[in-house]
Amino acid sequence: MTVGDLTKYLEDWAPPGAAWEKDNVGLQIGSGRQKIKNILLALELDEEVLQEALQKNCNLIFTHHPLIFNPIKRFDTENDPKAKLIQRIFKNDIAVYSAHTNLDYTKDGVSFTLARAIKLRNINFLENEEGNQFKVVVFIPVDSADKVAESVFSAGGGIIGEYSNCSFKINGEGTFKGSEKSNPTLGKKNRFEKVNEVRLEFIVNSWSLNNVISAIKKSHPYEEPAYDIYPLKNKNVNYGMGAVGELVKEMSEKDFLTHVCRSLRIKTIKYCTGKNKKIRKVAVCGGAGSDLLDKAAGCGADAFVTADIKYHTYHDATGKILLIDAGHYETEIPSLDAVKQKMEKFIRPEMKIKVLKYTGNTNPAKFFKL
Repeated sequence: MTVGDLTKYLEDWAPPGAAWEKDNVGLQIGSGRQKIKNILLALELDEEVLQEALQKNCNLIFTHHPLIFNPIKRFDTENDPKAKLIQRIFKNDIAVYSAHTNLDYTKDGVSFTLARAIKLRNINFLENEEGNQFKVVVFIPVDSADKVAESVFSAGGGIIGEYSNCSFKINGEGTFKGSEKSNPTLGKKNRFEKVNEVRLEFIVNSWSLNNVISAIKKSHPYEEPAYDIYPLKNKNVNYGMGAVGELVKEMSEKDFLTHVCRSLRIKTIKYCTGKNKKIRKVAVCGGAGSDLLDKAAGCGADAFVTADIKYHTYHDATGKILLIDAGHYETEIPSLDAVKQKMEKFIRPEMKIKVLKYTGNTNPAKFFKL
């Protein structure tokens, strides 16, 4: 199996196009043609992670936080630790792949995994993304409709929630008159023609639009296929921010705080009290998600678990919702379990490729006890 084989599979789940526009995701170092030996998963990449990858014969490192986020202006391997690290990666022929905000925003990604880690059920997005879908309409002669539809579906069109190959067809009559320079598939040039056609409609995500249009042009029998593209305001059911779900049984604030600590294997959290003494509905957002506070409170959540909360945000939440800062690293690290499961489902046993999680801790924040 090559790096490209695996990353194409991962990108069907967490497409780079779903990421924040200023993010840097995807293959950061290496070649898609590189054969995979073993894989190491880590939240971020440092010297210790690289050393463990070398010790365990891993030539692909998957990270959540991109190793290369900002443009590299100079490559000083004597004075710049990151440049020295990248040099070692190249010397050892290791590929590095990162899925950051695309993994944050996808279903079963960072926030969904966090929700499951604290044992929530009936999980949905806290806020679905919108404005990143289009409706495409294409007009096709009847005999070619199925062929064009299949090409559209293969290119990523027609996905709605857990359903694929979604479309709507209407039969009608198309008309055209080709010029002297035309080469019509049906009828003759310089003559007004009427043809039985199918109007095929389907939804496509913005990052798949160009591939879908290319697929239409390649599979369509006409010299000049007619199609329309409509921007949509639909909520995208497969992509969004944060997650919200329910506990099996309601808990007191104190019991829920204990539950979060035990579930995430942490000893210290920061919080402010909410308005409800009992906790049942819970919102979460892995990493820095305090911007979703109003959304969490507005959906009726009794508690909101996230990280990197500012002082004044606690003031805003007090008396409204139990707001918990469980740590950036701590709320995102469970997502590596979801990535591991995805990879192991795709890798066949006979390939003998191991998917390993980094055994150390890359969290730069330390805790001091007096």
